[in-house]
Amino acid sequence: MRVPRRTALLACTAALLGATCATVTPAAAADVAHTVLTAKDGWGSATTGTTGGSKADAAHTVTVTTRAQLVAALGGSNSSNGSNATAKIIQISGTIDLNVNDSNSHLACSAYQTGGYTLAKYLAAYDPAVWGRTKVPSGTVEDARVASQKAQASRVQINVGANTTIVGINGGRLLGGGLVVKNVDNVIIRNVTFEDAADCFPQWDPTDGSTGNWNSMYDSLVAYNATHVWVDHNTFTDGANVDANQPKYFGRPYQVHDGQLDVVKGADYVTASWNIFKDHDKTILVGNSDSSTVDTGKLRVTFHHNLWQNTVERAPRVRFGQVDVYNNYFVPTAGNYGYSLGVGKSSAIVAQYNYFKLPSGVAASSVLSKLSGTALTANNNSVNGTTTDLIAAYNTAHSSSTLGTSAGWTPSLRLTVHSASAVPAAVTAAAGVGKI
Repeated sequence: MRVPRRTALLACTAALLGATCATVTPAAAADVAHTVLTAKDGWGSATTGTTGGSKADAAHTVTVTTRAQLVAALGGSNSSNGSNATAKIIQISGTIDLNVNDSNSHLACSAYQTGGYTLAKYLAAYDPAVWGRTKVPSGTVEDARVASQKAQASRVQINVGANTTIVGINGGRLLGGGLVVKNVDNVIIRNVTFEDAADCFPQWDPTDGSTGNWNSMYDSLVAYNATHVWVDHNTFTDGANVDANQPKYFGRPYQVHDGQLDVVKGADYVTASWNIFKDHDKTILVGNSDSSTVDTGKLRVTFHHNLWQNTVERAPRVRFGQVDVYNNYFVPTAGNYGYSLGVGKSSAIVAQYNYFKLPSGVAASSVLSKLSGTALTANNNSVNGTTTDLIAAYNTAHSSSTLGTSAGWTPSLRLTVHSASAVPAAVTAAAGVGKI
């Protein structure tokens, strides 16, 4: 870790598209901003390790309070910032609304509508009574929805380049969108609240499942073909716009949220530690397609000391990757719980020393879900204070489609490992924003 600076840091320069300049004086902020991932702390520490923007000079150590300043600090243009590999430290101070124009005025969903799109037109065109249930929407109304969605994406999905550290200070929060870490190496995201990355233009897919589903596009944070990413002490939430309160169309919830943290398309060497994931449905996806041709041998991710609270599923749902899940605390809510660990195609999950606080009426057999996968390693986990064999519990309840008991590998990149019984206190005390 770099020695804290005792003098004020220049927070922005005239080169950053005229962003308002400020100074950063607290030594504690500099400590957090220059921290790198410790050796052996999960898959993110493998090979070259994860150092983010720790080598940034003063001109690239900045504090931002608006979307425009954030985009400027990342390089200047959201469309090209993903290719900016200059070492940089960006401190997000306070709430940044991402649904804003260049003057920082809030944009409603209607501001992105183009091509004549309206929800009323969309519902009329693709009502199953009119469109049927055997094909996905197509045609001019669907084209208008896609164009509107892309318009919103260009504002609320913020591209992050290589060798970057983003850290929240003074309640740092990204509202209404998220970060895209795509085709880059060496990124650190810490101490940021990600809230309500809502898609204004979900797509109806009548072929998704037996009754169809609405699907949205945006994640709060996605690692897409990215390597060496450390996601630490963040809080992910839908805030007041929870999935349970969405309306229903065609008998299905109008799903405006996608993932809170997704690791996809050949991403590799990721550590997610001491985060809170709460009040969300489809929480974390590792690998987004059974037909992927780029994920074999990649998607190596460690999840440790995270809290999943009032989440429905995907904590995480895994395809292909060697994923280490240890010392996490799961607190689902009765009535909307699906599962925690999704065993997908060619996945190799090792789940150890986790604590599951299941509500009355939810059985231990619900923790796992077999989703075209075949096996995992799961031992020394606790359900409501009792050491429980999660695989045996699942297999007893699903005797016609059982899971094997070995993921075929043994994790070696771990630091402190708590007993399962110690996990609730440790995670509650130290996970999420404001705890570093």
